[in-house]
Amino acid sequence: MTLPSDPVWAWSPPQGTGHSLLSLRHAAVRAADAPLVTARAPARARGAAAADSPPVTSPAEAMSTAIKESWRTSTTGSDRTMHSDTIRPHSARMYDYLLGGKSNYAADRRAAVAVRRVLPHAPAAARHNRSFMRRAVRCLAREHGIRQFLDIGIGIPTPPNLHQVAQREHPEARIVYCDNDPIVLAHARALMNSTDEGVIDYVQADVRDPQAILGHAARTLDFTRPVAVSLVALLHFIPDGDDPHGIVQALLRPLPAGSALILSHGAADLDPRAEAAARIYTASGLTCTLRARPAVAQLLAGLELLDPGLVPTAAWRPDAAPDDTPPGALSPEQTCVWAGVGIRPEDA
Repeated sequence: MTLPSDPVWAWSPPQGTGHSLLSLRHAAVRAADAPLVTARAPARARGAAAADSPPVTSPAEAMSTAIKESWRTSTTGSDRTMHSDTIRPHSARMYDYLLGGKSNYAADRRAAVAVRRVLPHAPAAARHNRSFMRRAVRCLAREHGIRQFLDIGIGIPTPPNLHQVAQREHPEARIVYCDNDPIVLAHARALMNSTDEGVIDYVQADVRDPQAILGHAARTLDFTRPVAVSLVALLHFIPDGDDPHGIVQALLRPLPAGSALILSHGAADLDPRAEAAARIYTASGLTCTLRARPAVAQLLAGLELLDPGLVPTAAWRPDAAPDDTPPGALSPEQTCVWAGVGIRPEDA
């Protein structure tokens, strides 16, 4: 397969820098108040063909100036790190583009378009994955009474978000959102607000550091009561060498019986074209490891799976919310993602 000739396909991850999430939040709010100008594709290029002619600007670019200024004043270096974070693809912003969002940059759109060329139903598969998350959260809140959620790898906010689903069932629900990308968190802080009765908190941390995540989450969540951990479309970005199974076990270990895991994971054994899409992610610096069903099932080991078990996203309780079914019929195999929800048993 030939990848586009573009500098975005070759990059080196930047070194970490200190920054102020509070200042990023203020930057995001300032940018949200600024007028936005978005170029539209010609009428003949809209619709299905629009993915091949991505818009040249978006709210993400409009936000970038304010965030860069905040970054520059809150660090000792220049804005080179911030710039490198916007000229290379990011999985959350590619996902946002596939979902039809506008909080993405040109590099993200180029990579997402490349994915769509080899996997034409990728946007519909992304919508099915998002719909699975909402059905799973609604199920745990409504049928199992869970009022606490830890969502790791949140991505760009796309309503209805997890807290909106949970707080619709229980207005007092408490949610901690976690991501390792400050731009994603800037969007989240600016756009996601709790009910008056509930609580939302945010933590910048990498899923490979579960102790840091849990330490921060414990300030908001009561670990003596059930907590649902959401790892939706995240662990296929964790290579085997980083021990995804160990990460899951570490996240669940301090949680009591009745806690839950919401999991979706890119499938290596549903649609063979998914492997070509995964290679595009990897070529753009986003290591992507699709896994077959037995390997994904191992991530849920020790939990009691809710019916219908580990299935493609489109097959996980689709009748539970018929009004939430994404448009466009896909076969279960075309969703390209395994999904399941497990409950921690009493004797775990």
